[in-house]
Amino acid sequence: MQQLSHLLPNLLSRLKIDALNAMQTASITANEQHNNVVLLSATGSGKTLAFLLPVLALLDPEQRKTQALVVVPSRELAMQIEKVFKQMGTGFKVTCCYGGHLRETEERNLVEAPALLIGTPGRLGDHIRRRNITTDTIETLVLDEFDKTLESGFHEEVDFIIRSLPALKKRILTSATEAVEIPDFIGLDDPTRLNFLSPADDIPEGLAIKLVHSDAKDKLKTLFKLICYLGNRSTVVFCNHRESVERTSTYLSEQSVTNVFYHGAMEQRDRDVALCKFRNGTSNLLVTTDLASRGLDIPNIRYIIHFHLPQTEEIFTHRNGRTARMDASGTAILILSPEETRPEFVAQETEIIDLPQTDTLPEKPKWSTLFIGAGKKDKINKVDIVGFLSNKGALKKEDIGLIDVKDFFSFVAIRKTKMGEVLRLIQGEKIKNKKVKMNIAR
Repeated sequence: MQQLSHLLPNLLSRLKIDALNAMQTASITANEQHNNVVLLSATGSGKTLAFLLPVLALLDPEQRKTQALVVVPSRELAMQIEKVFKQMGTGFKVTCCYGGHLRETEERNLVEAPALLIGTPGRLGDHIRRRNITTDTIETLVLDEFDKTLESGFHEEVDFIIRSLPALKKRILTSATEAVEIPDFIGLDDPTRLNFLSPADDIPEGLAIKLVHSDAKDKLKTLFKLICYLGNRSTVVFCNHRESVERTSTYLSEQSVTNVFYHGAMEQRDRDVALCKFRNGTSNLLVTTDLASRGLDIPNIRYIIHFHLPQTEEIFTHRNGRTARMDASGTAILILSPEETRPEFVAQETEIIDLPQTDTLPEKPKWSTLFIGAGKKDKINKVDIVGFLSNKGALKKEDIGLIDVKDFFSFVAIRKTKMGEVLRLIQGEKIKNKKVKMNIAR
């Protein structure tokens, strides 16, 4: 653990962080002194780094097999943790395993055992049964968002995973809520608890909460008017059901409101496309289920709209955690139909928004997304893509936005006014001597 203090300045520099917060510092100290740590802290407070740093301190560069395992409830959270670890530039191999990803690709990645393995319970259990993972050298286990994992019904898989780790010495559990009983099969022995939750976490500093009343039971028209009122700002609309997500998205599209939708029944590539478009500004409106309430790190989300009322205060808190992050401000808005009442966990004096009679459509986004059929596994990186688009597509630096490189494909934000000409210029051209499919992401 002592080596961590020497590594921290460079690690934080790569992560573009000035200093650790009090919760992260306390986590490092607790993990230096104890083998079983439960960390409770609000959504968006930096829990990922709070457990990755202690894990890193335990990794042995001479050990060529898997040493640490992070179990998460969703593929998006797995990918986010992998991204943070890679940004740290530790030199240790990390591999991510999750459903919706080709198992064969993961099997190839596991041939050379990663020091750190991150994944969802079902896929990890599958790999363990197939003997793709060397489990007898794993000494550190992290259950991130363990409450969500248990809520999702993964008890049996998590039990199986833990029973498959004979050398396990250290357990770290994290959560944004304390209202979950930890099952005996996790094997926590007299854990040290770090509770950084407080009543104030229900309403983050910088978060405003407001209400809108709908005249009709079907609140779609009110939602449309509200979006027109808010303008072209980064907004997430939460619905309680997948079918409602698609219905709401379709309605907004019919009203000429640019949006993307996202839920758990979508194919992984479609989910990637939706999140990329929202992240890079091709769409400033995301319609989603509570799947997006955890694990997504998308900065500068200005508004959270509760189209369907959250079923619990905890869900309300997690949804709102997507905005007002890292000292930024944000607003959460609940739409109430005539049959609905203000939830008890929303203060009576909450401001009510009176929507204007006339509607002005939000300004259209200025970005479009280019799909490139090559990615990390094809040895393609962001520098290659920028060079290709500058040389072959005649784009200036300011015309290229966020670039997201996946394993087998990539997405690039390009100024919408330039997209048509770019597609014409790059038609038939090769990137790194490879001819790949390139078109507007659908």
